[in-house]
Amino acid sequence: MNEEIVKNWIQLAKDDLKTARHEMNSEDPVFRSVCFRSQQCVEKFLKAFLTYHDKEIRKNHDITELIKACAEVDNEFEEMPGWNADYLTKYSVVVRYPDEIYFPSRSEAKESIEIAEKVKEFVLDRIAVA
Repeated sequence: MNEEIVKNWIQLAKDDLKTARHEMNSEDPVFRSVCFRSQQCVEKFLKAFLTYHDKEIRKNHDITELIKACAEVDNEFEEMPGWNADYLTKYSVVVRYPDEIYFPSRSEAKESIEIAEKVKEFVLDRIAVA
């Protein structure tokens, strides 16, 4: 395990979550940004877990695929789809490009942060880095 890389994944994930929260609490939040940052947070926490366990990480944004890879190490990850964590995958692309644009609602943005918070706690409970 490369502890420095794991720490970097964790810090990047925390920064994404902080940015999502900050935007959500702003005067005129951009829900696309909140959802995108929440998706990025989840993606990076899952990649931190995989890195911690010396698993190869393909360059992708597919939360479902990342959850499956994590479940190969720890079967408790199989419960994540029930949290709609895999639903966040769509925010990796459709909120950023005009040809596939999607405008999430306030409730979707709020839920995306809640999912990210839950994944954060779940992953951090399973890895130990100084």
